[in-house]
Amino acid sequence: MQIILKRLNKGLHFEAENENGAKLQFDALPSDGGLGEGLAPSPMQGLLASLAGCTVFDVVLILQKKRQNLLDVQVVADGQRRAEGQVKPFERIHLHYKLFGDIDHNAAEQTVQLSVEKYCSVAKSLSEKIEISHSFEIIKA
Repeated sequence: MQIILKRLNKGLHFEAENENGAKLQFDALPSDGGLGEGLAPSPMQGLLASLAGCTVFDVVLILQKKRQNLLDVQVVADGQRRAEGQVKPFERIHLHYKLFGDIDHNAAEQTVQLSVEKYCSVAKSLSEKIEISHSFEIIKA
């Protein structure tokens, strides 16, 4: 796996590209040295998005295997960072899943738990240093 990161302006706006040509942009907040253009998420926001994306892939696939009627899904990723110091890593991340459809509560609970605690590589990469919690709600459609 390889990512090439290229600078897009004189500030801190960058574009990452993978081997297949897929691109993702990052920008910095003015407080972190950016130009304040707000052109893309910050790297820390990208980390939250990566965690949410990794887990939601599992959730969708597992619920499909369980033959649940999942019509749509949203994930709210809420990260809390260290308040003081030069470096402010995440201390806690909470993932809240909004599952739309006719879904069995026990199936949803087991699926979210399996994804966050067992299958998601991003969560596994972070979990020794960051407390990752999760919750869900089922919204009948």
